[in-house]
Amino acid sequence: MNEDHLNMQIRKFLKKVGIQSQREIEDAVKGADARGALATGKPMAAQVRLTVADLDLDVTIDGSITVEE
Repeated sequence: MNEDHLNMQIRKFLKKVGIQSQREIEDAVKGADARGALATGKPMAAQVRLTVADLDLDVTIDGSITVEE
């Protein structure tokens, strides 16, 4: 197994995930703000599920996001 190649492939995937996830969250925050449904200063639970079927991998990553005024 070429570990350098694997590392590059994982990083490329994670970069794509990070960029797309940020856009989706920003759009959702802006939409909630426009509807008057955004609670600033209050942590919002966030969760990401990572699956790789061929590896039988299924992991949930929990966190939170807080929007300030």
